[in-house]
Amino acid sequence: MRFIHRISQVETRRQRNIKNLDKIIPMQSLSAAKDRLTRIAQARQWVLGEGRALTSPWVESWIERSWQRCLSWGHQPQTAVSFGSVSDAHVRRVQDQNQHLVHAASAELDRLSRAIAGTRYFALLTDAQGTVIDKRGDIDALDRSAKDIARLGLDLSERSIGTTAIGAALAEQQPIWLHRGEHFFQNTHVYSCAGAPVFDPQGQCVGMLDLTGVDVPERPELKHLAAQSARSIENALLRSSKPELLLHVNWPGNLQGSENDGLIGLDAEGLIVGANVQARQMLGLQVHETLHASDVFAIAWQTLFDLPQHGQSMDAPLWSGLRVQAQAASSSLASRLPTAVAPPLKAVESDLIRRAMQQARGNVAEAAKRLGISRATLYRKLSPTKRS
Repeated sequence: MRFIHRISQVETRRQRNIKNLDKIIPMQSLSAAKDRLTRIAQARQWVLGEGRALTSPWVESWIERSWQRCLSWGHQPQTAVSFGSVSDAHVRRVQDQNQHLVHAASAELDRLSRAIAGTRYFALLTDAQGTVIDKRGDIDALDRSAKDIARLGLDLSERSIGTTAIGAALAEQQPIWLHRGEHFFQNTHVYSCAGAPVFDPQGQCVGMLDLTGVDVPERPELKHLAAQSARSIENALLRSSKPELLLHVNWPGNLQGSENDGLIGLDAEGLIVGANVQARQMLGLQVHETLHASDVFAIAWQTLFDLPQHGQSMDAPLWSGLRVQAQAASSSLASRLPTAVAPPLKAVESDLIRRAMQQARGNVAEAAKRLGISRATLYRKLSPTKRS
């Protein structure tokens, strides 16, 4: 009963804070906000107060999973979170360890701070363990709750401070929105936050981007902003790796030459050295999988290096049978293109046939279909007695 009483006290304070916002929130939205907090309180009582699994969609399922993880670590919701102190040496160490990510994210964080100006939200960038490595935005120096978390080197992981957008985004590896009582600990109910994981060119999660406000109106649209900014940081990481060729890829008719495209980087020998999330999903690339361009594209990979010189896009067939539109990210790459002499056409043809047969597991009809030629033509080309 004491636990439920304390939940009631916390929610009473939250309701009081919402009433103070009635001058800027329409009456209909204010009612919806109150209903939202009521549903959150019901979910907390059901899961945290009575130890039962949710059977109603009061909160997202990933929030319940996070609460359960917190309970498994021995956390109790009524325990006051202590954010602790951070030494200068620790700050220097974590920033040095994540220098590449901090540098790649800097310009995007500046743009992000302009987008959220005046909303009383601010931005935090963390490493893969949830430690703050950069921050931007309007952080109220007089607000203890804002100052508590907006500190470089601070551990904001789920194990340290319970359910937040930071810990949940890193655990779930997807964009997150979290509002007030959806945070695990009661003294973190002042926060509303959005978060999105950040992946490196090899597809590994290296950090996350967080947008947090203290006693602010709910802004779930910030989840989209966080996710979009995280994608921009990922593209900056890929560009900073300086591949020999950087390609925009998208489905035919959808290529924009923008941050919304898939990006894939190749070295001088055609090896895929990095790709963003969109490209990985389109091309079926797995995390830390080492592939050559010719393992993905059903064309001579050297053809891709002609794109910057001609400043055009092309429809590139994939071994899956699908096609994507590809375009060089920058014409300036032409000066850095490999100068090796292209292989003879016969060698390119033989390589394509060999790979098609491998993809089709020796089925000639299937291989011919993938190559766009007749079965008779393929048999003729496979014949050891054919004339050159």
